[in-house]
Amino acid sequence: MAYITIDSDNKLKVPNKATIGYIEGDGIGPDITKAMINTVNASIEVAYSGERSIEWEKIMAGEEAFEKTGEHLPKDSLKQIEKCVVSIKGPLTTPIGQGFRSLNVTLRQQFDLYANVRPVKYFPGVPSPVVHPENMNMVVFRENTEDLYSGIEWKYDSEGAKKVREFLSQQFGISLTDDTGIGIKPISKFKSQRLVRKAIEFAIANRRRSVTLMHKGNIMKYTEGAFKDWGYEIAKNEFGQQTVTEDEYLQNPDAMGDRIVIKDRIADNMFQQALTRTAEYDVIAAPNLNGDYISDALAAQVGGIGIAPGANIGDVYAIFEAVHGTAPKYAGMDVANPTSLILSATMLLRHIGWTEAADILDNAVTACYKDQKVTQDLARILNIRALKCSEFGDEIIKRMKKE
Repeated sequence: MAYITIDSDNKLKVPNKATIGYIEGDGIGPDITKAMINTVNASIEVAYSGERSIEWEKIMAGEEAFEKTGEHLPKDSLKQIEKCVVSIKGPLTTPIGQGFRSLNVTLRQQFDLYANVRPVKYFPGVPSPVVHPENMNMVVFRENTEDLYSGIEWKYDSEGAKKVREFLSQQFGISLTDDTGIGIKPISKFKSQRLVRKAIEFAIANRRRSVTLMHKGNIMKYTEGAFKDWGYEIAKNEFGQQTVTEDEYLQNPDAMGDRIVIKDRIADNMFQQALTRTAEYDVIAAPNLNGDYISDALAAQVGGIGIAPGANIGDVYAIFEAVHGTAPKYAGMDVANPTSLILSATMLLRHIGWTEAADILDNAVTACYKDQKVTQDLARILNIRALKCSEFGDEIIKRMKKE
């Protein structure tokens, strides 16, 4: 097998016959993974006529892994992910009482996949609850390793909560009732700035117009407020020639040129602005919880998370993923919508530099929706015949053509 490697500058070295790891996932995972692999292989063949290809390496995780090994995430699977460098996965069930808060969180923390990247755009033909869904074209960069994902919590009646309440009372004069659970929300300068750096780098590389720092800094001044301040700091210190602040832009719009506007919005305002002034926003950088909320809210405007892709990216490793759940009642029925995973695969192709194949796959998905070739989740809204998961994949392949 020809594995992707990393050079001394953390740049990917991708062979023409590249090995990519994949986790089928639970529930509908095997169905949508099969459709994803078929469409990706077809797009690569159309783009490169046999000069490039992917060798898919299966990695066990989730319910299948537990049945065979007694572990939801075996050590051998972690070694495979490390060896592959770039992987893609279907949805995974969060096990109860098995030592993992979430398999997804565990993978992100294990491989320091600190940027959860979620592009959201409209596909013509997809039903939407808003008047102008075509204005939606945003990319959310969500911090993936701290904030609430650090998981520092104590149940209200635990010994830990009691000790923290006593500490707060004795050291700071803060009085909390005995029925108060405690949670700590850590947000660091280093992790905030590397996330914003990645968002700005993306905006520059993709000729985006702005990066908005989403926060609740008016209330949480030293966590989310600090996230905002550190974001502006990294923009000024590292990207001063390529960015301007919103205040600078408003004072002299004509002097902006092709520089990127750095602005910030308070979280609750960001939600309503995303609805009422959609076209004014482009790239959003946010702490973990804010990024989780806003990415799903944006997806709801253009068809829901069933067609929303996602990626977990660090400085070395990357795992692309379907952002929806496992939908176990549809497992094995060949009816699920594979779009989220297929579009995540287009992100994977761009990540490894195979942009021609990514464009072909992306355009074919767009053509499918424009022709209203859809699976049951959207067909019942449009009152048209539903395609099976595999049939939807076939329709995508039919629409592939070299640009």
